[in-house]
Amino acid sequence: MGPCCALWVVLTLLKGLKGQTPNTPPGITSVLQSFQEDQFQGEWFVVGLAGSTHRKTDRFLLNPFIATFEQNENSRLEVSYAMTRGHRCVTWSYVLVPAARPGRFWVDSREEPEEVQVYDTDYSVFALMLFRRQSGGQSILRVNLLCRMWMIQTQVLDKFVCLVRALGLSDNNIVFPDLTDRSPHLGTC
Repeated sequence: MGPCCALWVVLTLLKGLKGQTPNTPPGITSVLQSFQEDQFQGEWFVVGLAGSTHRKTDRFLLNPFIATFEQNENSRLEVSYAMTRGHRCVTWSYVLVPAARPGRFWVDSREEPEEVQVYDTDYSVFALMLFRRQSGGQSILRVNLLCRMWMIQTQVLDKFVCLVRALGLSDNNIVFPDLTDRSPHLGTC
């Protein structure tokens, strides 16, 4: 091995030992060994968000909202969201195309590719979803905390915060919608 090649190997190893650069999210492996689309389907409440572009000061922009997952005939997950803003109902949707690994998907879109991973779920109480994409040369990272009810169990909150921190994000990147006036029996729109 020549001196230039050896230097390159050493520098590469040092960078790997040092960790990821701030623009590259650390490699996080899902805790799921398998993924059951049929159990994941249905209504989820988005009770926490974290991301490289989120700040606690953005909380006033976030109202509680619902995500609904339905498997279609092509084994893809159709995702629709609904949020109330004032007296208006805001909705948006997309389709998740399964990837090779369990719980991993790509957003079916003509825009920049986005990887979606169901990082952890018990299907009946919570799910942690991880979203990654590139935009204008910047890595965008987002974590959604989904629950089947408008409440967060302490151990689920701990999992969410641990994942956010493991991804190199801070507590300032975590946003929770204001659920104080939320009745567990009320839907959104």
